[in-house]
Amino acid sequence: MSDKQKTILNDVKLTGTGLHTGKDVIITFRPAKEDTGYVFRRVDLPGKPEIQAVAENVVETSRSTVLYQNNASVATVEHVMSAIYGLGIDNLIIEIDGPETPILDGSSKYYVDSLLKAGITEQNTDRKYFEIKKTVIFENKETGTLIKAVPFDGIEYEVVIDYHSTVLGRQKAVLKSFDDYAKEIAPCKTFVFLKELEILLKNNQIKGGDLSNALVIVEKEFTQKEFDRIADLFNKKHQKYNGRGVLNEEYMTFENEPARHKLLDLIGDTALSGMRLKAKIIAEKPGHFANTEFVKLLRKEITK
Repeated sequence: MSDKQKTILNDVKLTGTGLHTGKDVIITFRPAKEDTGYVFRRVDLPGKPEIQAVAENVVETSRSTVLYQNNASVATVEHVMSAIYGLGIDNLIIEIDGPETPILDGSSKYYVDSLLKAGITEQNTDRKYFEIKKTVIFENKETGTLIKAVPFDGIEYEVVIDYHSTVLGRQKAVLKSFDDYAKEIAPCKTFVFLKELEILLKNNQIKGGDLSNALVIVEKEFTQKEFDRIADLFNKKHQKYNGRGVLNEEYMTFENEPARHKLLDLIGDTALSGMRLKAKIIAEKPGHFANTEFVKLLRKEITK
């Protein structure tokens, strides 16, 4: 059975708003030749500079994964990369006319839908794999974060999160095959705690955020007046406050959606390894900084 590299058959584009910049943007996926990998192209800048989507080009991870090369950057790449990698696409040109990818609904679902609509096709060149021969570990004892790749004949992901939250509790998500990615992982939205959200809003850091593109976790009891004030920050209608829980629960797809979204992010960040992996990847309390530092360790092994 052949295992060939893949790209898409046709161009496909989406429009949306950047989560942090609030800027409208058009992102266009185009087929790419064998061994191209993943390349972002800033078509709004002189010379249309290109940015290779590899871990060495990561320059920021505080709220999202940001890449920089050739005097150009592109932010919040994780949901795009997750969709591409999760669908088994190896080579792609990603044109974008702004500094940040569109957040859409806060998941990878619409990216997946568009790429499937474009069609995925096999190419002539064999796919390259990096097979983990010995365990690779990134650990941050201060945060309790541990990410490791262990030898495995295939690819699996396992993620555990625990924010000591009375709402979320300890959650686990597992992906045993990319065949399940589009249905089980791609629709899972990003999430934020309400206490963080208010700070972000006041600091003008999530200009493109609203209640439809992130699950909002309410950890403490509020008065109705306080709750209305937060709605005003979003320019949203006042609604009845129902206590702790997920503020916009109507947008949830899975009970353990936060853990699944962290798995989605981890897939997007491990795509920056630049290769298909044969490994079981296990993560406790992952985040973009830890994910990309872990992938940098993989890249050192790959490029030896």
